[in-house]
Amino acid sequence: MSAARNGYRDSTNRPVVAVTGMGIVTSLGQGRADNWSALTSGRSGIHAIERFPTEGLRTTIGGTVDFVTAEPLCAPVLSERLADLAIGEAVEQSQAGRVGDFPGPLFLAVPPVEMEWPQRQTLARAVNGDGPPDYSTLVEAARGGGYESLYRLFAFAGVADILADRYGTKGAPVSLSTACASGATAIQLGVEAIRRGECDAALCAASDGSVHAEALIRFSLLSALSTRNDPPEKAAKPFSKDRDGFVMAEGAAALVLESLDHAMARGATILGVIEGCGEKADSFHRTRSSPDGHAIYGAMQAAIDDAGVSADEVDYVNAHGTGTPENDKMEHLGMETVFGERHAQVPISSNKSMIGHTLTAAGAIEAVFSLMTMAEGRLPPTINYDTPDPAIPLDVVPNTARDAAVRRTLSNSFGFGGQNVCLVLAAEPA
Repeated sequence: MSAARNGYRDSTNRPVVAVTGMGIVTSLGQGRADNWSALTSGRSGIHAIERFPTEGLRTTIGGTVDFVTAEPLCAPVLSERLADLAIGEAVEQSQAGRVGDFPGPLFLAVPPVEMEWPQRQTLARAVNGDGPPDYSTLVEAARGGGYESLYRLFAFAGVADILADRYGTKGAPVSLSTACASGATAIQLGVEAIRRGECDAALCAASDGSVHAEALIRFSLLSALSTRNDPPEKAAKPFSKDRDGFVMAEGAAALVLESLDHAMARGATILGVIEGCGEKADSFHRTRSSPDGHAIYGAMQAAIDDAGVSADEVDYVNAHGTGTPENDKMEHLGMETVFGERHAQVPISSNKSMIGHTLTAAGAIEAVFSLMTMAEGRLPPTINYDTPDPAIPLDVVPNTARDAAVRRTLSNSFGFGGQNVCLVLAAEPA
């Protein structure tokens, strides 16, 4: 690797974007070491939900992070707590600044901040009047009824502000939601900011702590969730013929991105490189992707093109791999279109078979796992792959981890409503 006169640049003369810190929390554990050990051993973090009553529900399992607590226990507060743990680990590893003084902006993917039923019931008791109060009335009741923390949370959706203050990031934080592609979008925004020269470093994080009764029921009404409740660890079956839906889960991940110039100048350890980002939306349906798969294929190809490489130079794919009948079929179509005859030989595995679908956080969590895959030379398995689907002839690294040298990874994130973002990550700069 050699530096051009104007610094480390890619083939289109953009700054090379390096990763210098990573943090992660999932149902498998807290931190990189515990998660990687569990993931590569094929251990599942999916279990029976104990956080709220599930009697009468079709789905009673999830990948909840029960070892992290929050008060009040609601999605935004838990998401903030999970993000804090992941960001703290990433900043500590990177040594780019410190807590309270990070040298760049925050891009945070977080689930939509919505008042959940326990908070609605608490605040409804503080409201005088006839009939059930509407949402805005509840928020106003929080402001004057001694519930200031709830008011700040639900009126201003301040998760990103809280974390930006805690870590001392620069400029206004960006809080975003692009459905299940959100985590990858946060990384994409950080990459683009560094490429444009707006900053030398960026903190990109994604978090989701939204396994609560209302969210579970909503996804269940869409027939999106697996109903294979017993045993829970066998429920998530990406790419299998008998797959029946995804499993809701929680978690967070954070990456410290820097221009390679900035990282090398301070002697940072380079954990990998974000070579390319591709984004395509199809606007076909509120939840479904277009049947022709053009946006899924388009996002994959756009990421590869943005990286300035060919599909033949991709060694491994970290799948979106939710385990829903339609998503897995569409991802196979994308693989077949992008990789051609080689698609059945490219190893592709789904972390969701073990951790469930972490929704807003998925793209960032899977980016961390992709970087660890390249660093460790070990492919995580797709567990529960007992009944192959003959219509999806892929090498899914079935059931057992596999040692392999991986130079470059494509990480896929496909969201409801056709919001698709893919990332190309490399083990080291070209």
